[in-house]
Amino acid sequence: MDALRASGSASVASLAATLDVTEATVRRRLQRLAREGRVVRTYGGATVVDGIGSVMAAQRDPEITIKRRIGAAASGLVVDGSTIALSSGTTVLELARLLRHRRLTVITNALDVAYVLLDAPDIELVVLGGVVLPEMHSMRGHLTEEALTDLRADTVFMGASAVDLDNGFMTEQVREIAVDRALRGIARQAVILADATKLDRMAPGFMFGFEQVGVLVTDDRIESRMRAALEARGVTLVVASSD
Repeated sequence: MDALRASGSASVASLAATLDVTEATVRRRLQRLAREGRVVRTYGGATVVDGIGSVMAAQRDPEITIKRRIGAAASGLVVDGSTIALSSGTTVLELARLLRHRRLTVITNALDVAYVLLDAPDIELVVLGGVVLPEMHSMRGHLTEEALTDLRADTVFMGASAVDLDNGFMTEQVREIAVDRALRGIARQAVILADATKLDRMAPGFMFGFEQVGVLVTDDRIESRMRAALEARGVTLVVASSD
């Protein structure tokens, strides 16, 4: 499961090489995991199930490879022994996959993130309650916000649907705005994960301005004009390379 979670999916041959066992052994184990509902068998391999619908969502997402690179770049900003908060969203989920063997306290309102980390041996996992927002697999509402009043974090890692130079960080999920702001409010610093397709565009929900964000992790499709404009607004850029 750890080997599968590292990339989301893998072939029988690659798993056999990674685990130093025979391909026949891998096939038997994958059959058992498939019966338990933990993986979905694919031609020649398997895909890990990290929550309701997340496998199909990843297969439909044309940006998933780039989001994995962004998640990997963001993982380099995570300090062992620290307390971090993780919001919902597919790019943050890719970051969560890479943290299973880190020593951390993780606060999250995202059910998919919680599923990925729930049996990680060195992670103290704090899952926020509330009302489920089905399309995001996240918790929201008064109960979620109330739980955050007693919590603090070193860094919050969040997704954003859009980054507008006049307004700041935006979201398509208007019902998540209050929780996103509450998550930002408990952390010393904020890191936003957003691929380049989300830059220089608008979304209906305003999250917060540039003064609330220290770092933006994006990919190398970012235009030089946008890079300069963001840096002029005080945002540090971490660019995930395709190399």
